[in-house]
Amino acid sequence: MVFSSMLFLWAFLPIVFLATFFAYQIGREPLANALLLVGSLFFYALGEPSYIGLMLAVIAINWVIGLMMEQFERQKTLFLICAVVSNVGILGFYKYADFAVRVFGILLRKELVGPDIALPIGISFFTFQALSYTIDVYRGDCSAQKNIGKLALYISLFPQLIAGPIVRYSDINEQIDHRILTVEKTAQGIRRFVYGLGKKVLLANLLGECVDFVYGEDLIYIGSLTAWITSIAYMLQIYYDFSGYSDMAIGLGKMFGFEFKENFDYPYTSLSISEYWRRWHISLGTWFREYVYIPLGGNRKGRFRTYVNLLIVFALTGFWHGASFTFLLWGIYHGFFCVVERMGFGKWLSKHKVPALFYSLLVVDIGFVFFRTGNFQLSKGMLLRMFAPMTQQIVPASIWEHVSPLSATALFLGIIGAGLLQRSVPESFRKKWVGSIYEMIFCLLIFLLSLLRIAGNTYNPFIYFRF
Repeated sequence: MVFSSMLFLWAFLPIVFLATFFAYQIGREPLANALLLVGSLFFYALGEPSYIGLMLAVIAINWVIGLMMEQFERQKTLFLICAVVSNVGILGFYKYADFAVRVFGILLRKELVGPDIALPIGISFFTFQALSYTIDVYRGDCSAQKNIGKLALYISLFPQLIAGPIVRYSDINEQIDHRILTVEKTAQGIRRFVYGLGKKVLLANLLGECVDFVYGEDLIYIGSLTAWITSIAYMLQIYYDFSGYSDMAIGLGKMFGFEFKENFDYPYTSLSISEYWRRWHISLGTWFREYVYIPLGGNRKGRFRTYVNLLIVFALTGFWHGASFTFLLWGIYHGFFCVVERMGFGKWLSKHKVPALFYSLLVVDIGFVFFRTGNFQLSKGMLLRMFAPMTQQIVPASIWEHVSPLSATALFLGIIGAGLLQRSVPESFRKKWVGSIYEMIFCLLIFLLSLLRIAGNTYNPFIYFRF
């Protein structure tokens, strides 16, 4: 079940919200948590009924390990190793077993067939959150949770369960027991949810239709202009798809009394790749910084070690997104530019803002070609059509055969809404706009248009489900 579905909007969300809100208003916080936990597990079971047991196993394993860490202080490093091996092992088995078999086959020069294991939705997110808990307990950032139900609520909380943002346990443990549900906070959450729904349904889905159509074509019909427009459309699609889902998750969190940290901060206004990664998928970048980059030594052990640590982190970031050499390349590709910027190029970029902006967008755009195709040969073909069309055999179709008027409109609005409009709006206007009758009308319009699109169109994918 996705947030942008009629089942979620008209059945699941109203029932779970009203039940938990009423329980809190009558002073039954444990009941509210229990209802929210049951609702979250049911939410996951609707989409992955065969894997609900896997999630419960992850919860139980990490709960026991957390208790053991506090009970046996001297052996807590051993328990941490058990937690890492358990969580990474589960993630590795379901997500990377097929890839490992293929690589082994390449090394043996034989064609080996993998076990073809179905990937549980959200496994990359809930295993990372479980690891966050055990590592935070190990570090002493928080106490072990004695109540397994509360830990289960943290790991399975439906707003961020299947697509993030990745929430650190130390950031949310107090909110499980002490949070405030008010009408005002609920209204803020609803507004944030509606904005995210509009991003997903009215922009990402329309852009996705265009992108999928072009990538389904034979390369011979794709000219240079089409290739460029498609690459830009995909940049915007994945941004609005994922940031829209994050907005919906943050909004839902507010409705249930939780405060999740921001996951995107207009990344396409970045003036370097380093800045881009401080603005894109912030929760994932924070997780890798806190639990991988800093433990590796961060930037405290000299320049060379810093560069190596960066490349390791970005390689893992790419591989986290998928079991493919193209994802691994995508991660290392971004890590390479971050290293180059640390070597001194970043200083030049900081003094030349316009070239820096175009550099950042170009690097990201090229990287997303590999991200979207998952295939080196197709990526190469698209890039050659973008940068060296004269070397390719092309019988280009009209651009309007690939881009519908609605997709073109979404592309235009997407470019404006990716930071250009927001950065130019005066702060005084923002204050007048937020919570005003005009914003309420605007949100109502977005909601109604989104409902019409959902009701009248079966195309409603979500890119990050596969991660």
